[in-house]
Amino acid sequence: MYRLILATFLALALLPPNASAHQDPEVAGYIEVDGGRIWYRMNGAALLHKKPAIVVMHGGPGGTHRGNMPYVALSDEYPVILYDQLGTGNSDRPDDRANWNVERFVAEIDHIRDALGLEEVIIAGHSWGGTLAAEYAVRRPKGLKAAILSSPLISTQQWIADNQVWIDQLPKDVADTIRRHEAAGTTNTPEYRAAEDEFYQRHMCRKSPCPGARYRVDGPMRNKDMYEYMWGPSEFFAPGTLRNYDVSPRLPNINVPSLMICGEFDEAAPKSCKKYAGMIDGAETMIIPEAGHATMGENEALYLKTLRDFLHQSVN
Repeated sequence: MYRLILATFLALALLPPNASAHQDPEVAGYIEVDGGRIWYRMNGAALLHKKPAIVVMHGGPGGTHRGNMPYVALSDEYPVILYDQLGTGNSDRPDDRANWNVERFVAEIDHIRDALGLEEVIIAGHSWGGTLAAEYAVRRPKGLKAAILSSPLISTQQWIADNQVWIDQLPKDVADTIRRHEAAGTTNTPEYRAAEDEFYQRHMCRKSPCPGARYRVDGPMRNKDMYEYMWGPSEFFAPGTLRNYDVSPRLPNINVPSLMICGEFDEAAPKSCKKYAGMIDGAETMIIPEAGHATMGENEALYLKTLRDFLHQSVN
């Protein structure tokens, strides 16, 4: 068993000052993985080993657990474990790009299971976290009870194609600006960033201010270098190491109850999410109306109801 360092006091110290009481972890600490230590937090600890634990992967690459905070509400029925992937958030930052690959990030899940003795788990992930959830589920690990794929990156080629359709629907000058700077390699300019913001207002979070912003952390908590190295400069342009990524041919391997959930105007386009769900035997699909990629933030109540309904029907 990997060395487990409990550090609840550290978890409380690192929470943003506006965090409400229900967000406080009951247990927190570090778990050793390949390359360093990852930080995790748990709620619903009294249910551990009585109910399957929900292990939730955050987006990015280079994001943090904070975007998945709505899942804590499910800790009245299941143990809920959030964590920061190696290299970002509260986890160690060895600054070694050899760690920045799909296989090593997927391996973190089993390190968590081993350290906490999780015989049964429900795997969940949003965006890049959905990638890791899919990658884990296709391997049919022992004790996996269900999979929640939230706005997942399944195929980079399809993701980019879907977002080109969204870009086509922007005002022509905005779309032209995006494409001109991507072709010229000048994406780190104010003009490109302004056009990017217009895209995000339609396809990241459509509400202003975004309700989910209360969970968000920026600056040094996130790892921008990891995001740009693995993905690219924006959500719709991916020249990074994930540019040829595609787990879709292996989706039929998933043999547990699965939920595909995304927003009506999501970067993970509904038509593709429905297609991917159709590759998984018995998978359910839910489209959150009027939501972009920030599905949890834009309609947290409906998102959580959908998850509860799915788990009640699918997990004993």
